[in-house]
Amino acid sequence: MATQRVSDVMTSDVEVVRSSDSLRVAAEKMRTLNVGPIPVCDGDQLVGIVTDRDIVIRAVAQGLDAERTQVAQAMTRGVEYVYDDDDLSQAAQKMRASQIRRILVLNRNKRLVGILALGDIAEELGDQESGRTLGAVSTPSQPAQH
Repeated sequence: MATQRVSDVMTSDVEVVRSSDSLRVAAEKMRTLNVGPIPVCDGDQLVGIVTDRDIVIRAVAQGLDAERTQVAQAMTRGVEYVYDDDDLSQAAQKMRASQIRRILVLNRNKRLVGILALGDIAEELGDQESGRTLGAVSTPSQPAQH
C-alpha cells in the first residue's frame, strides 16, 4: 500500500479569522460552521488559532467584552502544524505527542492549506492508529493555571 500523505485526507476548505477581528465575529463564525477551532491569519500568514475554549477562558471569564476584544487577545500563538506532504502516520504521532485532536496543515511555503482531524486519520489509517492517537490526546494534562 502506498504511503498516505496528509494532503490525501485533510480538509482543505478552511475558514479563518483575522487577529484584528472581534471575538464576537470569531464566535459567530464558529457557530455558523459548527466548529470549535478557527485558524487566525493576517493576510496569508498563519499567526495562531482561536478556540471556543480560548474565548471563554481568556476573555469571557475575565470579563472582557467580546465585541470590543480582538481575537489577538485570546488566541494561541505558536501553534502546532504539519506539512501537506508529510506522511499521515507522522502527523498522527505529532498529534499524540502534542495531545491535540486537530492540527493545521501548511504547504512548504508556510501557507495554510488545510486542517487534519483525528477523524480523518481514523478513516484512513484504521482503528489501531486512531485508537492510539485518541488515547494519547485524551490523557489528562496539567490543569489550567488561574
